[in-house]
Amino acid sequence: DGGWRRGKVVPLKPVVDEALAKYKSVKRVIVLNRCGNDVSMDAKRDVWWHEEVATASPKHVAKAFDSEHPLFVLYTSGSTGKPKGILHTSGGYLTGTYSTCKYIFDMKDEDIYWCTADVGWITGHSYIVYGPLANGVTQVMYEGAPNAPDFGRFWKMIEEYGVTIFYTAPTAIRAFIKAGDHFPAAHDLSSLRLLGSVGEPINPEAWNWYHKHIGGGRCPIVDTWWQTETGAILISPIPGATPCKAGTATHPFFGIDAAILDDAGNECKPGQDGRLVIRKPWPSMIRTIYGDKERYKNTYWSDYPGLYTAGDGARRDKDGNFWIIGRLDDVLNVSGHRLGTAEIESALVSHPAVAEAAVVGRPDDMKGQAVAAFVTLKGGFEESDALQAELRNHVGKVIGAIAKPDDLHFAPGLPKTRSGKIMRRLLKELVCTGTISGNVTTLEDFTVIEALQRRIAKK
Repeated sequence: DGGWRRGKVVPLKPVVDEALAKYKSVKRVIVLNRCGNDVSMDAKRDVWWHEEVATASPKHVAKAFDSEHPLFVLYTSGSTGKPKGILHTSGGYLTGTYSTCKYIFDMKDEDIYWCTADVGWITGHSYIVYGPLANGVTQVMYEGAPNAPDFGRFWKMIEEYGVTIFYTAPTAIRAFIKAGDHFPAAHDLSSLRLLGSVGEPINPEAWNWYHKHIGGGRCPIVDTWWQTETGAILISPIPGATPCKAGTATHPFFGIDAAILDDAGNECKPGQDGRLVIRKPWPSMIRTIYGDKERYKNTYWSDYPGLYTAGDGARRDKDGNFWIIGRLDDVLNVSGHRLGTAEIESALVSHPAVAEAAVVGRPDDMKGQAVAAFVTLKGGFEESDALQAELRNHVGKVIGAIAKPDDLHFAPGLPKTRSGKIMRRLLKELVCTGTISGNVTTLEDFTVIEALQRRIAKK
């Protein structure tokens, strides 16, 4: 019927009713009485969970399916804003999620594992449902927001339940940094033995804070790179075997043939930016975009014949570590220089005043693209022209003058999905047009965008 978030009920049944008014193919809707909010029940279609369970047999014989039988379709945002229906199949997907859980998270019978993702997103599918359950690990699941009633919620739960493996997003980590060290310091986090990061490249400053304040300087961090399309982690350290290094996902997982190519298809040299590709198939790979095979071929297989293009820019260092520098559509071309948005964001976050940053490009007649940055400040710092100039110069010092933001906007918050990802597509639309007209169905807090629109309109 609904879910709890920040002490309020988020109605779910009305959303389903609205969707099914357009699509008549769904025969049954099972409704869990979670919050007790008023719902409308269709007698021919809707049934209550507790009533069905009361009459169900406690025995179940699982039905066998072909390994390539469709398992689920999960929609993810495309670069155009039109969602793509990613199709995964039964055998390969389970193989990928099981094996990565076993080796990357080193899951053991005695572990208490917690992935903080929304169960409805790919991280929740792969690393709350399928992979952990296939490994038989004991898990923590939670409902609501990480900062309600306060920013100590996660650390209180780790202490209370004795969590040993913790998997969360860089966005959340940066929010915790902004909230202050006193929140984790108030709790006993000694049960932790392994930390994970997922969703986007984790900047070294956030990695180091996570390692020191949450892991106590003793826990390895598995910085994992993968996508909705890959189904499971493809690049990550193996704890105890791979030396961890702040900011890099290190090396490909077993059997993954990853490479970085230039526009001509040549493998890049160490330190050279290029396109991340996978050269051989892997079990949990996307099988198609549901209902759109042509888009599937054009999106993933058209850049280099026979190779999967991930859509991410990357480079390798002299030790062979993979550094993800952001989406290819987030790699800016400024006066002929390729600049990864993640690099500029990391430079901004390395300044002591900055809690979080998001960088996008906008058209520029002279340079091709200009750099537009959105910055949220840590407590105790005030917005000012002087700080704005200081931050621009700081980026110039860290990366080079070419990377200095042309526009730097202070923001009380950044637009994020319910799973915590920054919606850079909306920020790009905002700096290019001054308005938002794209798909905002996954936006967590509409007031953030409204506040940014007002600020930009004043300039």
